[in-house]
Amino acid sequence: MGEVVCIEETMATSTIAFAEACTIKKEDIKHKIGEIREKRKAKCKEAKKCKLVCYNDLPDYLKDNEFIWGYYRSEWPMKETLLSIFSIHNETLNVWTHLIGFFIFLCLTIFTAVVIPRIGGSISSKIQQNFHELVEQNKTEAQVGLIASILSPSHDDRLKEIIQMQMQPQCSWPLTGATEIPTTCRSSHVDNNTNACVQIHETAQTKPITRWPLFAFLSGAMFCLLISSICHLISCHSEQTAYISLRLDYTGISALIVTSFYPLVYYSFLCDPFYRHLYISFITVFGFATVLASLVPVFQTPAFRHVRAALFSCMGVSGLVPVLHKLIWFHYRPEVVTSTVFEAFMGLFYGLGVTIYATRVPERWFPGRFDLVGHSHQLFHLLVITGAYTHYLAGLEYLKWRDLQQCW
Repeated sequence: MGEVVCIEETMATSTIAFAEACTIKKEDIKHKIGEIREKRKAKCKEAKKCKLVCYNDLPDYLKDNEFIWGYYRSEWPMKETLLSIFSIHNETLNVWTHLIGFFIFLCLTIFTAVVIPRIGGSISSKIQQNFHELVEQNKTEAQVGLIASILSPSHDDRLKEIIQMQMQPQCSWPLTGATEIPTTCRSSHVDNNTNACVQIHETAQTKPITRWPLFAFLSGAMFCLLISSICHLISCHSEQTAYISLRLDYTGISALIVTSFYPLVYYSFLCDPFYRHLYISFITVFGFATVLASLVPVFQTPAFRHVRAALFSCMGVSGLVPVLHKLIWFHYRPEVVTSTVFEAFMGLFYGLGVTIYATRVPERWFPGRFDLVGHSHQLFHLLVITGAYTHYLAGLEYLKWRDLQQCW
């Protein structure tokens, strides 16, 4: 009997344990099914969230251009926001135009650092060749003059003058390091009324001028283009991201305008520290003031679009003062005239870009037709890149000028 009771108790215990195990498994299964459902719901919500929406479905902080009606990203997760660089939406070309522009200016920076100094070195070898040619030319002219004087009736007095000219050096100061033009050289002219000594002195600078103003401009351009590209890519993520990225975008625009002044001012007024420091200090302070003004939240609202355009335009237009100053002082230099032409085209491109940005043309005329390609901000980006490149060409003219003629 005792054995039968033990067997029954054992079977009862096993039955209870089996029932408990089944209950636990059922609860685990229900829990797992609930987790799967939640994940599916989250994925569905995320899929809906990552769809392109219309202008009317945007939160207020993303509403900037009412003439672009569709293909907006709105509050996407950061991963999907970053990957959207490879998808089609109304910011795709805004991202890629300035990103490609960044790599263009990166290549120009490398080119300037590697190739341009070599050009300066080759100039020094040409300088020596030109100098020897001028010396030989002067000797030949002196010999011809000597023969003519001997054959002339009053050859005695003429012979003395020629001998004195031969004994007196044509240039009585070192080729480098001179601070003024000697009187003897001012009076020695060749047949085309050009001062030979001044020509030699202008081409005798063997050490290239400093490049930091041009590199500052290239750095400002790269910073502006890269920040702008990032801003257009991630500003749809959240309101805080949009606020920070837009402030950085305004900072990049200010950096481009400020650093654009540096080659113009530094090389034009290389020999006049007062005006050089005055203009550089002015535009730098102006740029910082603009960045501080952009920190005000109302600055980025659509109502202040024209204010933003006007403020940045005033920064650019202020460059007319040193340009006109430069032309008055150095209008006879071909490099100055050429650089001014490039700067005029730069101002034209920038001005046209700002006008298109402020007026929102052409989408204003045909709302909804330029949502993906051809709207005003894309055209503005292209004009900014074109204007910055023409300013780079002006910078090369400044280097050409100051490598050949530094302060003396």
